[in-house]
Amino acid sequence: MPKQRYFDYAATTPLDPKVLLAMLPYFGKEFGNPSNLYGLGRNASRAITESTKTITSILGCRPDEFIYTGSATEADNLAILGIARANRDKGKKIIVSQIEHKGILAVCDVLEKEGFEIVRLPVLKNGLVDLDVFKKELDERTILISITMADSETGTIQPIAKISKIITKYKKNPRATLGQFPYFHTDASQATKYLNINVDKLGVDMMTLSAHKIYGPKGIGGLYVRRGTKINPIIYGGGQQNSLRSGTENVPCVIGFAKALSLNEKNKKKEFVRIKKLRDALEKGIFSPHRRVAEEATISKVILNSHPTKRLPNFLNISILDVEGEAMLLYLDELGIMVSTGSACNSQNLEPSYILAALGNSYEHIHGSLRFTLGKGNTMTDVKYVLKHLPIVVKKLRSISSLDLSLNQKKWQNKIKK
Repeated sequence: MPKQRYFDYAATTPLDPKVLLAMLPYFGKEFGNPSNLYGLGRNASRAITESTKTITSILGCRPDEFIYTGSATEADNLAILGIARANRDKGKKIIVSQIEHKGILAVCDVLEKEGFEIVRLPVLKNGLVDLDVFKKELDERTILISITMADSETGTIQPIAKISKIITKYKKNPRATLGQFPYFHTDASQATKYLNINVDKLGVDMMTLSAHKIYGPKGIGGLYVRRGTKINPIIYGGGQQNSLRSGTENVPCVIGFAKALSLNEKNKKKEFVRIKKLRDALEKGIFSPHRRVAEEATISKVILNSHPTKRLPNFLNISILDVEGEAMLLYLDELGIMVSTGSACNSQNLEPSYILAALGNSYEHIHGSLRFTLGKGNTMTDVKYVLKHLPIVVKKLRSISSLDLSLNQKKWQNKIKK
């Protein structure tokens, strides 16, 4: 078996050993329920309090403004459903982008059936939200805006602080009769690893985080909610976390979340530079390979699916035409190279990536897409290994492929339009 080379850090990351070490006592000796008043319970409660202080100091907010959830999806659900249902008497218009996480888009589908107006902002070919359309859509009925900080397919970085300034300016306009509205939410799950997540500098009212994207545990996410924001819970019960998310807190994962975020913050700048260097080498090698290598080293018909510069440093999403993305993925997996593809999306079906479709890409482009996302375990040796084998895989697949992707293109395009 070849050595495994992982290039799918946007999907999930391995648990950092230091994070595991911090979590271990709370699986065993310190197993108490933080709601109990005796010693074990108080120990668990103190651990949560300290962890929350760690997280909120990084976010630049108060401890009572952060809610632990079971995932980033739950945090997104809470942000959108919670605001919509708590403020429906003030307005029923919600603005999101077409490239939001499924945890947001699926909830918007639900709210649409409840009578809310959902505006799905288009994005430009480079992946950036069309701000001209956004400004036109802002009106006195708008109660909530949700724009991802960086999407999970292309890693394109949205101008969150700029959007916040547009919203602030709008609120000062006489048209903005709702006063404190609209609230502004962003999902920072992918961006946390490399970008500044200070909520005041970003100017957001709510922000979603995910632990397993930053070498923390799966099964825990979080939502920052600015103090004074009117929001309803979506889970009811014992009233934990100021009644905004009932249920016994997942103490080991809370500890792990805080440790992972703390380690990430310490290493963020250094890792940004290191990872970008690797990503740029991979990109350059694919688009303009060295001629010193064998003839197979040339890959023609390659397209970048992202903004060329305004993207996370670990993302490289490309389309290689005349090849099926899933076939490339399986061949690369046999060589120990693990990547993602847009042809099977991020769901359990075989529909193409809705994010790549929103960028205006053709059916063929999407079905020939590969997403490389780098992380702590990657080295230049891994990059060179990919550059050696990817052209050979592409050449082989092109030589044996008789697939006519245009056969289903019309059917797919009609579905996307719906």
